[in-house]
Amino acid sequence: MAKIRIGLVGCGFVSELHMYAYRRVYGVDVEVKAVAARGDHVVDFAARHRIPRVYRSFRDLMADDELDVVDICTPPNLHTSMIIDAMNGGKHVICEKPFTGYFGRDGDKAPIGKHVPKALMYERVLQEMEATSAAIKNTGKLFMYAEDWIYAPAVTKTVEILRATKDKILFMKGEESHSGSHAAHAAQWAMTGGGSLIRMGCHPLSAVLYLKQIEAKARGEAISVASVTCDVGNVSACLRPEERAFIKADPIDVEDWGTLALTFSDGTKATVLSGDIIMGGVRNLIETYTSGGSLFANITPNTHMMSYQTSDEKLASVYITEKVDRKTGWQYVCLEEEWTRGYLQEIQDFMECAATGRQPLSGLALAYETTRVNYAGYWAAEEGRRVTL
Repeated sequence: MAKIRIGLVGCGFVSELHMYAYRRVYGVDVEVKAVAARGDHVVDFAARHRIPRVYRSFRDLMADDELDVVDICTPPNLHTSMIIDAMNGGKHVICEKPFTGYFGRDGDKAPIGKHVPKALMYERVLQEMEATSAAIKNTGKLFMYAEDWIYAPAVTKTVEILRATKDKILFMKGEESHSGSHAAHAAQWAMTGGGSLIRMGCHPLSAVLYLKQIEAKARGEAISVASVTCDVGNVSACLRPEERAFIKADPIDVEDWGTLALTFSDGTKATVLSGDIIMGGVRNLIETYTSGGSLFANITPNTHMMSYQTSDEKLASVYITEKVDRKTGWQYVCLEEEWTRGYLQEIQDFMECAATGRQPLSGLALAYETTRVNYAGYWAAEEGRRVTL
């Protein structure tokens, strides 16, 4: 049995999800050998997950010759440099979303989200992605894009049905929304490369792009994104301080609401919505309307289990679902969230790829196209027009 040794970069929320998945990989001998992060909490993280080596910098982790794969779970502004360094260092790479973005250059007026033209951002992001993609391909190592929606069971069943029916997808509607990120960097374009649309909307956007390619292959067609329109806004700016009890979003120069509309080369459509101002937990949904039916992938919330309870205190140790502010009343209880949202299947695929050398289901092409379309959307929103790709 092949043994794959992982070096994890970052120890935040998504790192916890990845660790949960690594422990459940089967058929491949996997060990997370090291973790790197700047904050003191990395020591507690390593102890909790029994990770033998702790580094306080990415450079120190890269000097560890025993590692086969580097798993990048950092803020997006660090992704590109870490990807290139790790792959040039002979490591396969797993990288969390988004692939990259525009995070500012010398001479930019701050805050960049309010002052740098989105058309310029689009141009520079494409240039950077081309250079990064070329560097990745030159290494001969695997780039694995951690887009869990591609692996979510509701989406994989949608894929199975599309392949069987070969029906034409006429329209798709996807959403990821919740009440706002607690992370301070989520408020700043220079850290995240955008707001809710790229931070969360990248998930349904990737799913829309992926499903359209599934359809194209099933039908023997070539389909691409022809044009994009978009609208974004800082909706929570209208709230008084006392009205912010449940809304965590507090943007500096990013959007807390966005909607992206795609027209494909075959004339069909898709819409992606994302907001940091939505109550009731995380909404992970994609609807697919075809020439022969309708498919509703309710990743979360779903009705696997519903609960009505009267005491938050008694439920203090019970997990209900992400981003709910209480556990009482009627709740959609998320069962096996890591499975429902595709994290287990994603890491399983990546470990099999690292062991065998095959390409992942979610790779460079999807990472590139998701970022390209997202930034075309920002450009379209700022100029109030359709952007043709």
